[in-house]
Amino acid sequence: MITLQQAFAAAPIVAIIRGVRPDEVIAVAEALYEGGVRVVEVPMNSPQPLESIRRLSAMAGRMVWGAGTVLDEETADAVADAGGQLVVSPNTDPRVIRRALERGLVPMPGFGSASEAFTAIAAGARYLKLFPASTYGPEHVKALKAVLPPDVVVQPVGGVGPGSMAEWWVAGARGFGLGSDLYKPGRAPAEVRDRARAAVEAVHPLMAAG
Repeated sequence: MITLQQAFAAAPIVAIIRGVRPDEVIAVAEALYEGGVRVVEVPMNSPQPLESIRRLSAMAGRMVWGAGTVLDEETADAVADAGGQLVVSPNTDPRVIRRALERGLVPMPGFGSASEAFTAIAAGARYLKLFPASTYGPEHVKALKAVLPPDVVVQPVGGVGPGSMAEWWVAGARGFGLGSDLYKPGRAPAEVRDRARAAVEAVHPLMAAG
């Protein structure tokens, strides 16, 4: 198994494959992997999300995967039972964060304010999802990074794409959640691969610059 830290060292991108079906999830994951992405999130409002998460065990040792839109402890348990490694939420709920950690999963809670960020950190989270990022902007991250612990990774999600990564990176973001820029239902795996490659090529120079 690879860790999330190792996956982010390759490319700090979480591919949000909302709407993926179990019968196509491996083809999509393989396409993302070929494009250089190492982290996959299956939102819980996708068709049979837990079955897709189970099938993603085929990517063990190469990718990190889990569920998105996790809103309660019971769903976190279900993700763990299905073999997921991540629990991504649109909100900050200390109960979900703590349950994820208890089950050996990495929590990625959503946040907007400093209060939510520190609530998530106090519960044990170290990867924070700024959501929806488009309504906050890079300056919001820059201001927050001045007070957040240095080991906390802020990831803008929602309205962020390869073309805007640089301004977010300069502001202090060190991860990105990309959805329709990479995948949407009906998109061919070859196009998913090419889009993933473009995103990875956009972020690698930023990583090299520090």
